Amino acid sequence: MIGYSQRVVQVNRKADIRNVGVQLGRFCISREIPVVDVMDFFGVTKQTVYNWFAGKYEPGNLFTAAITEYLKRAR
Repeated sequence: MIGYSQRVVQVNRKADIRNVGVQLGRFCISREIPVVDVMDFFGVTKQTVYNWFAGKYEPGNLFTAAITEYLKRAR
């Protein structure tokens, strides 16, 4: 997984897939989409993206809708 540490990958794999941030993480990790691209697209910090990927924070309603739409369009 270029660009993602093994720790990020492992934490994401253990996180609850029902969390849309975790879903985004699995998608980005599998397609090697850089975290910088994700943070720029959603206008958030790198730490926020990693927290979403880890399932540490559930994205707010506006971000949940935007992430859901992003995942639909990207697949």
